[in-house]
Amino acid sequence: MAKTKHRVSLKDLAQLLGVSIATVSRALHSSPEIGKEMQQRVKALAKEMNYRPNPFAQSLRKEAPKMIGVVVPDLVTHYYAAVLDGIEDEARDAGYTVISANTHEDSGIEVQAIDNFISMHVEGIIACLTQDTTDYSHFEEIADMGIPLVFFGRTCLADRFSSVMANGDEAAMKATQHLIDTGSRRIAFIGGPNHLDMVRRRKHGYLEALRENRIPIDRSIVVCDRISYDWALQATADMLTREDRPDAILAFNDTITFAAFTAIKEAGLRIPDDVALIGFTDDVHARYVTPRMSAIEDQSRLMGQTACRLLLRNISGDSRIYKEIVPQQVVIRDTSAKNK
Repeated sequence: MAKTKHRVSLKDLAQLLGVSIATVSRALHSSPEIGKEMQQRVKALAKEMNYRPNPFAQSLRKEAPKMIGVVVPDLVTHYYAAVLDGIEDEARDAGYTVISANTHEDSGIEVQAIDNFISMHVEGIIACLTQDTTDYSHFEEIADMGIPLVFFGRTCLADRFSSVMANGDEAAMKATQHLIDTGSRRIAFIGGPNHLDMVRRRKHGYLEALRENRIPIDRSIVVCDRISYDWALQATADMLTREDRPDAILAFNDTITFAAFTAIKEAGLRIPDDVALIGFTDDVHARYVTPRMSAIEDQSRLMGQTACRLLLRNISGDSRIYKEIVPQQVVIRDTSAKNK
């Protein structure tokens, strides 16, 4: 029997077996009132159809609260906290409770979080991939079960799920052009794993700006590996020890941006005169460092609100796949324009 395309209920099992819902419930709990053969039939069908018990329906007499699950890679960063804030505001207005799971950039935790949300019978899920996620089977299961899901930031399975993304390619191109216009010529890009669509988009914009300005692309200063402060700190330090060191850096996100910022200062170099810097980061941190950080800023709270609105559409029965773009803003401060 093929898996059902919606979340299986006790009623579904009862109808297929031709017994009462009470019989199915008792069989699943191995009640002595139900014969062993029937218990085995019920449990086998439940397993085949991927039935998940609803703990809230079991524990509460009244209707369970309407819940949305949110999966984020690193909740301590301002970006993800602001996205979650936007989701919570939108969900609250619609009468939903939000439960969040922090994966700590671990794909195994992501898989478990999704599994937990299925078992909790959430109405829908909003997710951002970990940097390690390359197997999407747990999300394919979500699609097969008919559970609404919307991706934000880092996405996959574009033909099956709605998504909300930033215009990272355009923003990176604009930021790189600014570095060129203000005197930089040897511009490095420091990013995360190449399999992430977000990394590819931002790197593409950077490379396009170099091509349009006929600046040779040196792949040795296009470094993409981990979204890690320690890795980015060392990668930047290594670049800065070269005789042909870069005179500017475009950094992929806030973690990498501030690692590069620290490495430049620790090398005794001046920002921006020796090495200009602009990164994808948030307004809060960018304004309160010295020199003040030029930044490509997400409208992260709006991204969260937009993702939640799309999910609510899906929950209400709209099965269309939406692709929304929330534009980023390039804000020029003190770290990017060289003194000519």
